[in-house]
Amino acid sequence: MKTVLIAEDNPVNRELLRELLEARGYSVSEACNGQEALEKIDEVKPDILLVDIGMPVLDGYGFVRKFRENPKWQGLPVLAVTAYAMQGDKQKILDAGFDGYLSKPIDSVPLEKELARLLA
Repeated sequence: MKTVLIAEDNPVNRELLRELLEARGYSVSEACNGQEALEKIDEVKPDILLVDIGMPVLDGYGFVRKFRENPKWQGLPVLAVTAYAMQGDKQKILDAGFDGYLSKPIDSVPLEKELARLLA
């Protein structure tokens, strides 16, 4: 069973992601912000991280910057799940170090495609 760590400050969005993932057989762990996610990675040992961009304490950009500095997490994919969907946002997010991008509201079909691509 693959494990997903979700970093999302909105409890409704966290619940939706958790339900979508668990229905597809994933084990899910949750964090309320980027700092909490960084602290949980070694404990949870996720196969992939789903990270919101706009979070308090440590946002998605700060998270991915610190995450990429740690060589022991190299190769662990990070998927941005965000409401930032203006022209240019996707490229900015990918350039920041994310491996993939999904815009909110979450659609289960693109979610499944990105998970399959990043976990292949």
